[in-house]
Amino acid sequence: MSGDAMAEAVRRREVSPVELVDAVLDRLERTEPKLNAFVTVVVEQAREQARSAEKVVMTTAPEDLPPIFGVPVTVKDLSDTAGIRTTYGAVAYKDHVPTRDSISWGRLKAAGGILIGKTTTPEFGGLGVTQSGLTGVTNNPWKLTHTAGGSSGGAASSVAAGVGALAWGSDGGGSVRIPAACCGVVGLKPSRGRIPTEILWESVASDGPLTRTVIDSALLLQVTSGPHHRDPFALEQSGQDYVGAVRSARDLSSLRLAFAPNPAGAAVDNEVASIVSAAVAAISSAAGCEVDQVELDVPDPVDYFVDYWSPAFPALIDLLTDGNPDRAAEMGVPAATIEMARRGAEITTSAYLHAAGPVRGEIYSAFDRVLSDHDLLITPTMPVAAFPHPGDLGGNSHVNGVPAKIPSIDFHRFTESPSHAGLPAITVPCGFTRDGLPVGLQIVGPLYADAAVLAAAAVIEQVLPWSNVRPSL
Repeated sequence: MSGDAMAEAVRRREVSPVELVDAVLDRLERTEPKLNAFVTVVVEQAREQARSAEKVVMTTAPEDLPPIFGVPVTVKDLSDTAGIRTTYGAVAYKDHVPTRDSISWGRLKAAGGILIGKTTTPEFGGLGVTQSGLTGVTNNPWKLTHTAGGSSGGAASSVAAGVGALAWGSDGGGSVRIPAACCGVVGLKPSRGRIPTEILWESVASDGPLTRTVIDSALLLQVTSGPHHRDPFALEQSGQDYVGAVRSARDLSSLRLAFAPNPAGAAVDNEVASIVSAAVAAISSAAGCEVDQVELDVPDPVDYFVDYWSPAFPALIDLLTDGNPDRAAEMGVPAATIEMARRGAEITTSAYLHAAGPVRGEIYSAFDRVLSDHDLLITPTMPVAAFPHPGDLGGNSHVNGVPAKIPSIDFHRFTESPSHAGLPAITVPCGFTRDGLPVGLQIVGPLYADAAVLAAAAVIEQVLPWSNVRPSL
């Protein structure tokens, strides 16, 4: 059952919040030893809130209940939850309990969500796979020996495994979309500023949902978007009805779509490329839309990542080691994070400013050239499907037998650039490899076209049904 359907069932008194919470906790108990997707589970608090919610349901008119009232929600352990442990995936913060909710969790709570627990993340979201010195490795429910992606890996793994329908994550260069693609769920990165943040200098990363269905992502965007006094750069309310856009989506016949099978000329795993191309052909045929194959000439995303992000990694190492970076390895900091800090220390100020200014402008312009005469752009979400747990490498070692340029970054090639252009992007499942691993399809829209992206994804969900396909754990 989708989160949207759960909320409606609660309003109609067809199911109680207590029944929903008990079902999610039961599923969590059965899957968690295999997945390692949670840092903290708040069993008694969730049950108490469910009992309180049940009383409210019985005395309140259905139309007066908040949008997700009584529905279980999980929250990535990078989002502050007042009074509940928030570790940021770091040993140094293993006992940290914030006193204030993040903006997003505050809005989800006000909308009636019941917190089940905090999901795993690498240290401060610094890796694209979910492994940390604090929690160890999070597993993919389709193949436990493989990565769940990151940095919202616990969120994606738990949703795919049926531990609730609604999960909350965050995404800078792909940290919602990468794990969603690895685990076969929906992951949305909204337009820059759509969901407010408290990191006032941040202009790339955003919170966002991971869900089983497109309508649930629309629902969570509906209740978390809009301005907030703690974020001076948050967008005003758009007036877009995201849920309504999904409900009313019928076909794509009025749209002209672009398909970039290998942005920036990047290598794509042969099997993944075949699955994505077949999905695009099916979409064009079934949804009645024109699809043009295009080139997306963005600057090399791996080089850009190093120049833009790596200068922050030495400070991250200092934070994780309490100012003792030489002890990083013995304190459990991943080798890929240490390597990125080494690279970051070598980046000059001029190289960083060039990346953050002119090169970032080139990224936006590359998308604008395609989207100026197309409504939406389709790409693979990743150049590969989920890969075996990478250990110190931090990512896939090869693509089609050729060594990856930088393993810990290479699989972010297609999700990094839309983030820095500020564009809305969603990933949806589009097929499975011979090994039974999901493959993701990314849909990118023009700036602020979040409703259009969601509506297209909803049509594709009907063409390529996936929401009832679940791993057998």
